[in-house]
Amino acid sequence: MKKVLLDARELEHPKPLEMAIDSLRRMDSDSYLYMINRKNPIPLIRLADQHGFQVITHQINEELWHILISKNKENSLQEWLDV
Repeated sequence: MKKVLLDARELEHPKPLEMAIDSLRRMDSDSYLYMINRKNPIPLIRLADQHGFQVITHQINEELWHILISKNKENSLQEWLDV
């Protein structure tokens, strides 16, 4: 699987959502988005769910989240969580 990294910690709203959506549009089933963000991006998670993506989130602390999103539901995203 190819990791598409998006570190959005320093980006201002709505840039993280826009960049994540753009990445998801270009991804194939052999890729996954690995987003690092200051908060849980609920609108992105809802959108990904609605379009059939697999999503996992992991909260490191109050200001650090890791979000993994993949089109391929057969892969375990938990394996690629870097925490």
